Amino acid sequence: MKTIFFDVDTQLDFVFPAGALAVPGAENIVGNLEKLTRFAATHSHQIISTADAHTEDDPEFKIWKPHCVAGTVGQQKCAVTLLPKHQTLTSQLQDFGSVPQIIVEKQMLDCFTNPNLSPLLKFLAADRYVLYGVVSEYCVQCAAFGLLNTGARVELISDAIQTLDPTAEKNLFQTFTARGGIITTTANVIT
Repeated sequence: MKTIFFDVDTQLDFVFPAGALAVPGAENIVGNLEKLTRFAATHSHQIISTADAHTEDDPEFKIWKPHCVAGTVGQQKCAVTLLPKHQTLTSQLQDFGSVPQIIVEKQMLDCFTNPNLSPLLKFLAADRYVLYGVVSEYCVQCAAFGLLNTGARVELISDAIQTLDPTAEKNLFQTFTARGGIITTTANVIT
């Protein structure tokens, strides 16, 4: 079974309290993020990471306060989620190589708005996605339903995601499992 680890927006501005748009409690999942990244690397599983990459006057800043401006410290991925060999795919159409981690930049909540993501997933042809990151009811949700649409098995790692609203996360879990998704934990994936 070909497995891809799918890491959503594990960036400094979201994960740590000093971040521009910090998700309360997200720093508590860093240990599991590291375990998942190391497991994927050790077992030669491809990692696809998404990352916000906004301009200074990005239209999204009318909804959310400025965050993850391209080239800033806050836009960087957490060190524990970054492999030494990686490639970044901007929103411009481009070729992708064969590296252990591909970072898909985006300017909107939904990672599938990057025109490179769907062709990349089709090319990689995974049977299973292991999904984690922030924020559960926003970017993780978009990724979850987009990945389910590929027809592959999608496992959402409940102790490697963080929410802003527990009720919204509960609704995500219900809809996700009703559509065939699986809720699991880091320990179940790495053992």
